[in-house]
Amino acid sequence: MIEVLKRWASEGRADCYSQLSAELETEGYRVYHRSTAMSFLLEDACRREHDHGVPVMLSAIVVNKQHRKPSGQFFELAKQDPFRRNTDPEWAWSTERDRVFAYYRQA
Repeated sequence: MIEVLKRWASEGRADCYSQLSAELETEGYRVYHRSTAMSFLLEDACRREHDHGVPVMLSAIVVNKQHRKPSGQFFELAKQDPFRRNTDPEWAWSTERDRVFAYYRQA
């Protein structure tokens, strides 16, 4: 999942959960886009990247097809340690998404 998301980020691409699920399946991993497993894997991707010194939340580029923004689980994760995005009154998920694109394009 991390490699797929890094590729999307380097392309400046945000896409929906179902597309992520489809791309993971082509790699041999079946993860239903509306499953708890998808939420856990996205959280794990953010935490693993953070543990490697990455200052952005990689999952900000995965959005709901209808609303074109991340699910509620993303916003809950953004409030938790080590991210604590809710302490910045100017923070918005779209800002995080843009920071993800900028970070991975230069990485």
